[in-house]
Amino acid sequence: METGTDPAENHTDGPDPGGPDPAGPGPVDPDSEPDPTGPHTTAPVDPGPDTTGPAPSAPAPTRSRRLRRIALALLLALLLPPLAAAAALWLNYTGDPAPGTRTRNRDAVWLGHAWVDGRKKDADVRALARRLAGTGIRDLYVHAGPLEHDGTLPASAHPRARWLTAAVHRELPGVRVQAWLGDKLASEGPVGLRLESAATRAAVVRSTRQVLAAGFDGAHFDLEPLHSGDQDYLTLLDALRAVTRAEGVPLSVAAHQIDPLPALHSAAGTLTGHPKWWSQEFFGQVARRVDQIAVMSYDTAMPLESLYGGYVAQQTSLALEVTPPATDLLMGLPFFHESDLGHHESAETVTAAVRGTRLGLTRTDRDRERFGVALYVDFAAEEGDWTAYREDWVR
Repeated sequence: METGTDPAENHTDGPDPGGPDPAGPGPVDPDSEPDPTGPHTTAPVDPGPDTTGPAPSAPAPTRSRRLRRIALALLLALLLPPLAAAAALWLNYTGDPAPGTRTRNRDAVWLGHAWVDGRKKDADVRALARRLAGTGIRDLYVHAGPLEHDGTLPASAHPRARWLTAAVHRELPGVRVQAWLGDKLASEGPVGLRLESAATRAAVVRSTRQVLAAGFDGAHFDLEPLHSGDQDYLTLLDALRAVTRAEGVPLSVAAHQIDPLPALHSAAGTLTGHPKWWSQEFFGQVARRVDQIAVMSYDTAMPLESLYGGYVAQQTSLALEVTPPATDLLMGLPFFHESDLGHHESAETVTAAVRGTRLGLTRTDRDRERFGVALYVDFAAEEGDWTAYREDWVR
């Protein structure tokens, strides 16, 4: 910032035109009248205000001033924590990802229901093969549900499952087709799947056997909203892992984000009834029970690309710290476009998510092999999303 010149710095001392005559006072005329205000008169002189006494006290603040001060204090109390958090996320997005923090050929993509209900044909599979050629995608999570609220799965939900797996194995050798199963949980309302029911959990296990018998190469679960610490969910995962291990196929789950601040899920649950995040401890408990865990690192409500990227970098580090080396950890990329309270497409970009993922990997476990990204979702993706994935992560 440029600074102006103080006028006092350019002042040159000189005679004061209003000061006394240097030659001293002239001769006094005896016939002149005395100055009635001068020192020779006996007239009283007004001494002026007394400046030797105590200074008057300042007036007490008015009620309106006190209210303004209280309002300012409350405003600062409200603004400072989010501003500090935003600054931390912005800093988390700075720096350069390490060389080599790119695809490990363990990436995945979520595919819509059209792939198993008869809408997709052989030509679509060939086009998908061209799209995925040269990328790191190894797993396709194909929507084969949803589950009924009692945990069952009608066979009519995925009539073309065997056709799809055969076509993918032919056109994309080495790529696995996993059945994506999910349902709304009754964790925040009266309607939905109830994990606390042993009968419901047993039905989910039978549904998993059903999709594996239909030719799928694994089972991928997305149950929401799933609250942190849900022991019934852990019990279900133990039962599902026994089934998938016996079949020699992966068990995969979509995971909630991890508390960016300690116990934030508890505070959110108390204030809103929707504890969006999992504790880092619970995330680790889930990760130890599965072969793959994919973080749904989108729908963050972040308003700026830099804040979103910094948030993904933090989520990547938090997840890496508690995911066992034998479990594939995948960070979700937003391959969809909408703007609402929880998702701003101008901020949640593939470019920002990939950069954040690479920064988190760089800082926490840059040489980890069982790591990748998961693309959500094929039917909402635009060409720019695929280009960013290829150039920023695969290249």
